[in-house]
Amino acid sequence: MSSESFLPAGAHNQTDVYAVHGADPEVLAYAMAKYSRSALSMRESLAEISAQRAEQFLNTFYFQYGHRSIADLAHIAFAVERLSLLAAIVLVDEQRWDGQERSTRYQNFQKSGWYFPDFGSDSASASLYTGTIDQLFATYQRVTAAVHDALKQRVACPETMKPDAYDRTLKARAFDVARYLLPLATNTSLGQIVNARTLETQVSRLLSHPIAEVRDLGKKLRDASTGPAWNVNTKFGAAFVEKLERVLQEKGTGFSPYVREQQNTGASAPEGTLAAEAAALLTREVRTAPTLVKYAEPNAYVTQTRADIEQAAAELLNGIEIAPAPVVDLVERTESLEAELAATLIYSGSHHPYRQIRDIVAGLPANRVSEIIEVGLKHRGKHDEALRAFHAGAALRFDILMDIGGFRDMHRHRRVTQIMQGFTSQHGYDTPHSGDIAGLEEAGVLSEYQQAIVSAHAASAKIAAGSAPEAPQSALYLLPLATRVRCLFKMDFAEAQYISELRSGPAGHFSYRNVAWEMFLALQRQYPSLAKYIRATDYTKPIDLLQR
Repeated sequence: MSSESFLPAGAHNQTDVYAVHGADPEVLAYAMAKYSRSALSMRESLAEISAQRAEQFLNTFYFQYGHRSIADLAHIAFAVERLSLLAAIVLVDEQRWDGQERSTRYQNFQKSGWYFPDFGSDSASASLYTGTIDQLFATYQRVTAAVHDALKQRVACPETMKPDAYDRTLKARAFDVARYLLPLATNTSLGQIVNARTLETQVSRLLSHPIAEVRDLGKKLRDASTGPAWNVNTKFGAAFVEKLERVLQEKGTGFSPYVREQQNTGASAPEGTLAAEAAALLTREVRTAPTLVKYAEPNAYVTQTRADIEQAAAELLNGIEIAPAPVVDLVERTESLEAELAATLIYSGSHHPYRQIRDIVAGLPANRVSEIIEVGLKHRGKHDEALRAFHAGAALRFDILMDIGGFRDMHRHRRVTQIMQGFTSQHGYDTPHSGDIAGLEEAGVLSEYQQAIVSAHAASAKIAAGSAPEAPQSALYLLPLATRVRCLFKMDFAEAQYISELRSGPAGHFSYRNVAWEMFLALQRQYPSLAKYIRATDYTKPIDLLQR
């Protein structure tokens, strides 16, 4: 006899586990939320639910009672196509985000096109913008070809490797170099899967952004969430319904019993027929988040606080030059938690290194530090989460200054708190170099590369000085991925270990390989007894270029 036979009354040892597929996101969220309010099983909840009932439930418990955790249960997939690299960086800047973007390593971005801001009547800026973009893409194409040829001269194809795989691998290495020339205006595409709570926050954040393209992206995300979704099965479902309808017309059978007398008289899929029932099931309109995202609006807390922080940073750092800083600076903890919060807020509204700001803030009177913290909280509404700058207290703080292209790879690490500064040409640009690849000088295109970057920075500065309200934002699109950007990464030891090991591997891009190696060295200097447990790959040693 089984042990079940000896269970006392009311005892159940048989756990039931089953995957759920086919429920609309909000309906599924409703069914899962009912576990806390009903004894029904998931099967029973989904069997008796409707989209209308889900909307009523969510309107009550999500909006009236503030049960935002319900939105964590509705996951929605999006395709976001033909947006600029600049907008993509802003879009994916979520700590709870899953997705994939077009790779600058495996695709030729010459074919993707680019974003053109609205210059209004400023035809001179529009012409300068277009000419600069054309020059960058032309140089991108020539550098790709030149580096690819140089690599083929240096690295022979092994007998064990197929020629197409060899060529594809070396072309990826060439793209690693050429991508430095891609402007932030370059179009890309991405897919994301997020829960509705993250989506609502994301949409609100995008709608609050100073750049027009990003605000428009927020509107489109909200519309895509609340409007009809593209259903991959609709085409096949419609074809099946049409086929079913023809068969039923030919045989004169198959109608639902209660409308059998309503034989088809020529109209398509009369109400009540099997064909109509199939159409209602297979081609119905699905709206993924018609309730949970419909009220997402610009966030006044974010917009007002952004302006106040920038003003506070300008006042505090007035006349203070940006201090030189290494690629990676592991800023040891010497300040109070209050000083860290204030320094992080100032950092987010400036272009100075974190160590420099931290030392300035640490020397301020306590009441002045409190005033800076107040700037970050005084506009906070009832349901607003505190700004990311308030995610303080992490043991390790890496202030990293690197090219935008490499930053996009580091940006994927979502278990860390990232405080990103704005794009600027003030930090200069990187020139790709590594003993492991064919460099620009070897390929004979170093001078052309440098001239293209310098010209792009000059054009960006000229456009930024224009009279149009969004001229400074429009100018950012001309910054190539070679342009340096600063970002503060706060994390624990486990994440520092993970990044150092993963990103220093030989298959990676040399830019973030260098950053990961410098992170390891910084840890080694400050925590030698812990660094010995990190399996980082020495960036300074040669690698096999054909290893992917």
